[in-house]
Amino acid sequence: MLTDRPGCLVCRKEGHSSMKKQLGKLFQSKGDMDEKHIYERPCISSCLQDTSHRGGVKEDLMITMCLLHICLVMLFSIEISSLDCTILHFQQNKMNTESLELLSKMGGQFPLQCLNENRNFRLPQKALRPRESQEKDAKMVIQEIFQQIFNIFSENLTQAAWDRSSVETLQNGLHWQTEKLETCLRSEMENETPYLGNKKLLFPMLKLKKYFQRIRDFLKEKQYSLCAWETIRLEMGRCLLFVDQLIKKA
Repeated sequence: MLTDRPGCLVCRKEGHSSMKKQLGKLFQSKGDMDEKHIYERPCISSCLQDTSHRGGVKEDLMITMCLLHICLVMLFSIEISSLDCTILHFQQNKMNTESLELLSKMGGQFPLQCLNENRNFRLPQKALRPRESQEKDAKMVIQEIFQQIFNIFSENLTQAAWDRSSVETLQNGLHWQTEKLETCLRSEMENETPYLGNKKLLFPMLKLKKYFQRIRDFLKEKQYSLCAWETIRLEMGRCLLFVDQLIKKA
């Protein structure tokens, strides 16, 4: 028996608490699946609410129908998420190219008066470059780099003679990619056997964090001067070129 809303299934009152218990187990098994979001879908909400005032239908059958309906919704959501992660690789290629263009656009040519400020921050490329079989490692490194670059460009930019609109666009792109990578990595780790690559990545990631700490220390030492920011802009360009290599392995 159907409710007034198309595609929504009902369960009888007596089965409401039983169904909620089964849903609880289902959500626990799916880890970070957003239970509140699923319950708030119009059809799911209707199904749960109607159990409190409808009757005349066999409990077990209607509970099964409600659970089936919710499972299909969850499966569809998972498939969409999987598709998003599949095309993320192509989106990153495009967005990384755009980020490099924005870095160039927002500051123009490197000021000649800042040449003396140029410094080698020692990006640990060799340690961070994963083997062919370690695609997940590459994604983790890319995510960390994007997050760190986002943090760097969230520092004191008062003396940086940059186009603010380009800076904001760059930050928005970095934030979007960071969030997407985090979601995809979490999904991969939940759906696969325990991943042991993380332990091998600890030392390289520590080197990466120290690299960005050297950059922050440099900015503080130079009191966030125009030349200091121009030096960092140049360095972040080198960093994104390295990311371009990692994307091909991710």
